[in-house]
Amino acid sequence: MNSQKSEFLGTAFRAAMLAGDFIARNTGTLSQDDIAAKQASDFVTRIDRESEQVIIKTIKCEFPQHRFLAEESPKEMQSGEYLWIIDPLDGTTNFIHSFPFFSVSIALQHKGDIILGVVFDPVRNELFTAEKDKGCFLNGKPVQVSVARDMANSLVSTGFPFRKRELIDAYLLLFKNIFSRVSDIRRAGSAALDLAYVACGRSEGFFEIGLSPWDIAAGSLLIQEAGGIISDFNGGKDYLSSGNIIAAPPAIHGELLNEVKGIFKGIIDK
Repeated sequence: MNSQKSEFLGTAFRAAMLAGDFIARNTGTLSQDDIAAKQASDFVTRIDRESEQVIIKTIKCEFPQHRFLAEESPKEMQSGEYLWIIDPLDGTTNFIHSFPFFSVSIALQHKGDIILGVVFDPVRNELFTAEKDKGCFLNGKPVQVSVARDMANSLVSTGFPFRKRELIDAYLLLFKNIFSRVSDIRRAGSAALDLAYVACGRSEGFFEIGLSPWDIAAGSLLIQEAGGIISDFNGGKDYLSSGNIIAAPPAIHGELLNEVKGIFKGIIDK
């Protein structure tokens, strides 16, 4: 299995590099005809779709029997042990505005377990990788979550619940409560990169509501392999299905979880 895992990583690496290069070359080139709204404040561009096809084509060349769950493609219904979970351009709104914080996210799930995660930032040429039980790496060098042990010295990132706007009042109260306890809060607009930044110690925590599996899958393994904890809003492991997520080093996670439970317990299930 170890040699096969390395083959998986090599393929994901090539797919991420090709997609990232395509995205970088097309930054700042969009016209209004290239942009469509999937729902309020949720956009897709020609670049999202073409980047996704680059990734899927690259992986299918090596693993034609594998399944795919990709943001901009029809959901595949056939069975199989291996499922690639892909966000071809995480941070599309940023990309539309040439705001330089977006990424490519590729994960591989085997029998329901995430065994590989890759997040690539084409702006900074930073590649975050993890394989199950092998650690987390940034451009080939091992990284770990922050050693911070208290909320007061923590930098925390988040995302606004644009897909669940009915929760905005509760979210803003949570934002206020956490903001009063931490060093500062950031909202940059790419959940995959936010998780990667927690994994490499650039921030001490991340929380968000209503994400999709492709936003979370790769980053979830980065967090775990870097020594962090990732959970849903109840402290469980249903974050891929619920889309509600808390990620942090062990010393910070419990504090964030308590704040989240204080606001959202009874409002959402997980």
